[in-house]
Amino acid sequence: MTQYLVAIHHPDDYDPSVAEDEAMHSDIDALNDEMLAAGVRIFVGGLHPASRAKSLRRQRNGEVFVTDGPYLETKEHIGGFWVLEASDLEEALAWGRKAAIACRAPVEVRPFH
Repeated sequence: MTQYLVAIHHPDDYDPSVAEDEAMHSDIDALNDEMLAAGVRIFVGGLHPASRAKSLRRQRNGEVFVTDGPYLETKEHIGGFWVLEASDLEEALAWGRKAAIACRAPVEVRPFH
């Protein structure tokens, strides 16, 4: 079976204290329970805002330069994710659909190598 990343995307100005309510937390908890019962969930994690990220880039001279913020300049960043083990892409997409509903946010599904 292949492992898939199911990533939740939040806008840069995402504020969980405003965007998240008890119903959303309940839906996510139910989804986590369903994933565990189905035996597909390998790992799950929520992330702090992108503003708390550090990016590291190797320079031509071999040194590594550290900067504040995410590596890419985008309007959305990963806010949390699951690593699932699914039989195929269709099964992973089915879990992704449930994640988009529970999290009320865009979701990306991508297989690992």
